[in-house]
Amino acid sequence: MAPDMYDVTILGGGPVGLYAAYYAGFRTLRTKIIESLNALGGQVTALYPEKWIYDVAGFPRIIGRQLVDNLTEQAMQYKPTICLGETVNSLTLLPDATLQLKTERAVHLTRTVLITAGIGAFHPKTFKNPSIDGFDGKGLYYFVKSFQDFKDKRVLIAGGGDSAVDWALGLLGIARSITLIHRRDQFRAAEDSVQKMLKSSIQVKTFYELRRLEGSNKVERAVIYSNKTNIDETIEVDAVIASLGFLSTLGPIQEWGLDLEHDSIRVNTRMETNLRGVYGAGDIVTYPGKVKLIATGFGEGATAANNIAAYINPKASVFPGHSSSQDVHEKQKVSAKT
Repeated sequence: MAPDMYDVTILGGGPVGLYAAYYAGFRTLRTKIIESLNALGGQVTALYPEKWIYDVAGFPRIIGRQLVDNLTEQAMQYKPTICLGETVNSLTLLPDATLQLKTERAVHLTRTVLITAGIGAFHPKTFKNPSIDGFDGKGLYYFVKSFQDFKDKRVLIAGGGDSAVDWALGLLGIARSITLIHRRDQFRAAEDSVQKMLKSSIQVKTFYELRRLEGSNKVERAVIYSNKTNIDETIEVDAVIASLGFLSTLGPIQEWGLDLEHDSIRVNTRMETNLRGVYGAGDIVTYPGKVKLIATGFGEGATAANNIAAYINPKASVFPGHSSSQDVHEKQKVSAKT
């Protein structure tokens, strides 16, 4: 059987992809989401479902898992088709302007494609030190899926970015003790979060790094050292969270003929790429003045969905009207019928 035709196929089921799916549905576009992971939510689900997110409009703070649940509920109003555990390996423009996507499981046909693949394929950076990396799965963690995994434990966090600071704050009241070490005295995290951490019971040790981990079958001790004096210090720990960042790659996307800038796809103000019918939104795209925030990605997803609606139907307006007017319109339709 020939594959079904969709108006838009969204590559990536993270927050931006889910919000774009909602907006595409709002514009009555037949929508499909293809996600390489086995669950919706992208990087949020895979790396920090229990982490507080502070920069989503309307929420003073929201747990990552809850944000994904809310976005999924919002998108599912319009019943998009969801394909999980599939990676798109090729994109081909057919003679009739249809776009053909091939995964390891299926062939997908679509009028347009919206790429919201975040940072692409990613994996955590490691210490490249056998005396540390050898404890992976034995008390060494590269990301936090559940704060409850650390209940009543003595936790050491290595890193100075947003994730390290947010995980430290999230573990307050759960872990027995929290120590955070960072190789510098400057943090790559939101200033407000850093100040909250410094005023809390978290023990923060700057200019410190991890030398090695010790223990029989699991982490029992961590040997840290001052990178100013090279003097070692041994602390008793039950768990170590390494927040060293992630290595990412565009994977097959970089072979599709897209205009790239490092690991990002260049787009214009309509979120169009250089390929006909192919759009992008979220952390995977770049343009002058780009700021990589979830909030920015939401706007880009909506912009892309509305421009896709006008691309498919040139008579359609890019501006969709205000969603708050929809209830009024529906009531007027019901009144006219009666």
